[in-house]
Amino acid sequence: MTAASATRRGAAIAFAALALGAASVAAADRDAGRRKAEVCAACHGPAGNSVNPAVPSIAGQPAQFVATELFLFREGNRKDPQMSAIAAGLSNGDLNDLAEYFAAERPAPPKHRTAPENAAAAPALAHKFNCVQCHGPELMGQQHIPRLAGQQPDYLLAQLKGFKAGTRADIDGNMTSAAQALSDQDIQVLVDYLAGLSSGN
Repeated sequence: MTAASATRRGAAIAFAALALGAASVAAADRDAGRRKAEVCAACHGPAGNSVNPAVPSIAGQPAQFVATELFLFREGNRKDPQMSAIAAGLSNGDLNDLAEYFAAERPAPPKHRTAPENAAAAPALAHKFNCVQCHGPELMGQQHIPRLAGQQPDYLLAQLKGFKAGTRADIDGNMTSAAQALSDQDIQVLVDYLAGLSSGN
């Protein structure tokens, strides 16, 4: 596959994923999503509130984000042994139902406690590297962009390292580009800060 064709394919996938997510509010069935989400609790915790530092919480994430990520797993653009296998059998309706359910769930208060020095330093980094520009002023996410506030720390660390290394699926390339400027210390400070932020409880 040439670079140009890969770019075109990526753009087509991005468009399809975002169109799918954008349609979720109108087409989704939250009660059906609740039933379909029973299998998710084993890893992501009750109602999408993970208790595993390496597994993301999906409660309160924007519906379009949840649908988009499930789409990327299903189509093979984002890979994980468990998630890829689960998403492979999901229809577009399933994706939207699950997204609507998790978006409506209340995020649990974070158990992580941010070091005082990182709490003081990180807001300037979040502005410097445009975290708040895309993820929102409270880092609660919007549309296809995830909530970072209160997210599990080991998961955040793995994702930022993956974006910096270019190994993490990135629907529009923005995170891969933004992560290049982050030092290892920047990443550690941001992760410690984000994981301890209130997620709107």
